[in-house]
Amino acid sequence: MSEKPFISLDSVLDESINRPLTIEELNEVRRIIYGTSAKPLDIPQSVLDLSKSENFTVKAYRFSAKSETFRDPRIVRIGLVQHKLPLPPSSPFQEQMEAVHARISQITKAASLGGVNIICFQEAWNIPFIFCTREKYPWTELAQSAEKGPTTLFCCEMAKRHNMVIISPILERDSSFGDQLWNTAVVISNTGIVLGKSRKNHIPRVGDFNESTYYMEGNLGHPVFSTPFGNIAINICYGRHHPLNWLGYALNGAEIIFNPSATVGSLSEPMWPIEARNAAISNTVFTAAINRLGTETYPNEFTSG
Repeated sequence: MSEKPFISLDSVLDESINRPLTIEELNEVRRIIYGTSAKPLDIPQSVLDLSKSENFTVKAYRFSAKSETFRDPRIVRIGLVQHKLPLPPSSPFQEQMEAVHARISQITKAASLGGVNIICFQEAWNIPFIFCTREKYPWTELAQSAEKGPTTLFCCEMAKRHNMVIISPILERDSSFGDQLWNTAVVISNTGIVLGKSRKNHIPRVGDFNESTYYMEGNLGHPVFSTPFGNIAINICYGRHHPLNWLGYALNGAEIIFNPSATVGSLSEPMWPIEARNAAISNTVFTAAINRLGTETYPNEFTSG
């Protein structure tokens, strides 16, 4: 610790205007803001080589636990993917889908080389984030079947090839329910079978930013999926603002709750790094939060959100 005692976070940050923080002070600031630091994991050279050739970044960390007398340790490796679109939203839809599938295929391969058991992509990972636009068409053409759509079939093949559970958040078109659209996460087993799906329970209506232009609140409750690597659930994006939403998944037996999101701006982004950590503490579960990367430009964007 520095020569001066660490009185408070505010006092140290105020002093940093006039002098650089010491390493000890910086570590204490990080501990207070982010909690105890997770220890880094060694990344296989094959993963580093692939990430370099395909131009993406890989980070790996671990949480440890005390050994027990009567139970062997259960080690689960999860992968969280944040990516930007390979092509602009103005590109032909078929070309966009093929490009993002190719990109994710390489990232998932790297995860497999690193021993990942469960991988989760960001909210609406396979399409532009169209919910910030004013038009319903042509964007709703991008909705797919959760069970038999091209993105799900693509993910099923990857899951089987890599022996990996895949969580694939998409814009779903439900042909069994009058072609209703939903914001949905498809859960695919490590054998390549669709285990089921979880739908976004809460959607934002802030000013003229209203995602109900495209889809409505989910009707599946708080499903939990049993996998060889643990019981998992998906709390999609805006649902993270609702503590009882996290609680619902935990009460239904979830051990890991994923939160694929797409959030920006002063209203929501400051809360994003905090809410999943708080949910983990209050519900005694592991949580994994993902945000979206990149800049997407649209002809008619909303003016608030």
